[in-house]
Amino acid sequence: VGADSAGPAQSRLSLQLDQRSLHFSVNAWVLIVALIGIIPLATRQLQLKGYRLSLLGTTCTTGYAIFALYGLPRVGNTQAVQAWCHHVTSSKDFIPFMYCLMFVTSKLHLKLVLVPVICWALEHVARFLRRHFTNSSLYRAYLEPLCTWVEANTTAVNFLIANAEILLGFLMILSLFSKQRNAMQTFMYWQLLKLMYHSPFTAGYHRAIWLKIGRTANPYISSYTPFLHDPINAGMRWWFR
Repeated sequence: VGADSAGPAQSRLSLQLDQRSLHFSVNAWVLIVALIGIIPLATRQLQLKGYRLSLLGTTCTTGYAIFALYGLPRVGNTQAVQAWCHHVTSSKDFIPFMYCLMFVTSKLHLKLVLVPVICWALEHVARFLRRHFTNSSLYRAYLEPLCTWVEANTTAVNFLIANAEILLGFLMILSLFSKQRNAMQTFMYWQLLKLMYHSPFTAGYHRAIWLKIGRTANPYISSYTPFLHDPINAGMRWWFR
């Protein structure tokens, strides 16, 4: 009986490892093409391809992770659909999924978009390498210091991601005055920023940054642009709703 039960258990373990290996491979590929998209050494056309492919790759991996965890809702059952939506929007992968989906379909091309993508891929790749390649001489010689640093500085990496996401929100507001303006996308991105502010996975980093922004900006607003108080208060009511 023990041998019979060990067979399915071993096959499930190998399947999980295969899925993790596939996820790692895609994230490693995303990391490479994202670096091509952000480093100004490649041609503009190659950078644009790297930009799009890295966003598409992250959209696929996070979308698959959500599907693997929650599946699809039951059609015709409103309560089940609502519960499914609640679980999905509360998941860790939902924010990266929506973030990348939003920009992979956008005409706006900002290299800052790739900073969170690179950080997400780097975290996953480093974690996988640390767990499965510790006996590799190639890993110990070239990759171990970087992977160790990434795992030891997760907080710093997450703050970098949050800073990039918030700065991107302000850049999108500025883009409304350019030919690439897209008011709907800007509004949707600020909705996503609002979700980041409230999500338990990102709230700590975003709230700390917004608090610092408020402490820095409020004295100048009070002194030089007091007429902005009412619009800001209205925006804050929407933000905390």
